[in-house]
Amino acid sequence: MNTTPASSVEMKDVHLAFGEKEILSGINLSVPQKARLVILGQSGGGKSTLLRLILGILRPTKGEVTFKGLTVSRMSRLRLNRMRQKIGMVYQYSALISSLSVRDNLALPLEELTRKSRDEIDQLVDEKLELVGMADARDKMPAELSGGMRKRIGLARGIIMDPELILYDEPSAGLDPVISSVINELIISLSEKIGATSIIVTHEMDSAFKVATHMAMLYQGTIIAADTPERFKNSDNPVVAQFIAGETEGPILQAPQKT
Repeated sequence: MNTTPASSVEMKDVHLAFGEKEILSGINLSVPQKARLVILGQSGGGKSTLLRLILGILRPTKGEVTFKGLTVSRMSRLRLNRMRQKIGMVYQYSALISSLSVRDNLALPLEELTRKSRDEIDQLVDEKLELVGMADARDKMPAELSGGMRKRIGLARGIIMDPELILYDEPSAGLDPVISSVINELIISLSEKIGATSIIVTHEMDSAFKVATHMAMLYQGTIIAADTPERFKNSDNPVVAQFIAGETEGPILQAPQKT
């Protein structure tokens, strides 16, 4: 009997508050396995906070976050670290260690978390760099790379452990349209090649509709819509419609913001 959960990640009535300041309120979200879920929302609205809850960096004030059916907030530090080995994280600004070469940036998690030999690690590094079209950058330092190149190296590092889940925090932020398209295509191809579930946080519409198989919108601390990209485009929710269109007229600017 197959007991594998249908969802990779689930959030059930998740609340998060820091003192009296409520950040998230009643989040309910289910991410199917191998889906590419794009989470939309305003800047500073809590999208990246959702990623930190999934990683167990933050714990909900109320509710449950589960990964592969296991409750993240109930895990010991040892089990959390084991879980995180199955999750790749791609940061907004790549977060490469400036004093390490590209090879050593990618090799670091393998050296710290596995018992692989140097030859095995080098083979994996070369394989992942090839996947993102950066094989020639192996011996370069981060300072020698353009912004788009650093993004691709960040992608390669995010999949170095062959994760089952990849989290992307604004992966195309600050890039020109051409390089943004390259990153979008890489997100799609990597998810398909390694069979991983992807959660992508962004407020850039072109990227969102390019990569998503599923979409959700976070607004004033809760998920107000979760559906297919096509239905999002035709949503009759006035907040969703205004956000996608980028209009100045509508409920987003009129509504009081959370403090």
